[in-house]
Amino acid sequence: MSATTSGKASEGRRPAQALLRRWPTAFALALTVPGLVLGTSDDPADSVHGYADFLPILPLLYVVIHQAGKPKVTWPVLVVGAAFAFALQALDLVSPAGVMVGVALAVLLWGAFRGTPHGPAVFGIQAAGAVLFGALAGTGLLVDPDLGRYVVAAGWFCHGVWDLAHIRMRGLQGIVAPTFAEWCAVVDMMVAVELLFLT
Repeated sequence: MSATTSGKASEGRRPAQALLRRWPTAFALALTVPGLVLGTSDDPADSVHGYADFLPILPLLYVVIHQAGKPKVTWPVLVVGAAFAFALQALDLVSPAGVMVGVALAVLLWGAFRGTPHGPAVFGIQAAGAVLFGALAGTGLLVDPDLGRYVVAAGWFCHGVWDLAHIRMRGLQGIVAPTFAEWCAVVDMMVAVELLFLT
């Protein structure tokens, strides 16, 4: 009877253990599902603009962490970067997207002259990502908001794929913390879905 009891106890822990292993996914869903269900703004153009402003922070984080060569600083850099972007948005003096693209370019120039911890090929991939996602954000801000939401949604969706590539592809593993890449992939996909269903 004790074997049965112990078997039931371990079965009861399996869902909890699975949830603990997938905490980044659970955390991402907790952050994004309310916005998907309740909406984020009365004006869809404001949502598109807000998400376009924050799109460049995603590749910027990858570029900075790549250049630092320490994936363990991923989460602290995210907190600082998000606080910086929110402050820029609240001040409304300059576009957070423009500042993030500028910072990304400065870090890329630093890497080009100083060298990088993961080698030139991975640096090139990170640079291409920064340029691509920065271009999608800028385009989403410049075009009509109805078209812009699809451009920005494509940027967020593609960044979700980018995150998954950093989890699955051997050459990209270890650039950022895997927990961050998982969390970010879910957030990115949910934001893309939210943008597609704006009314």
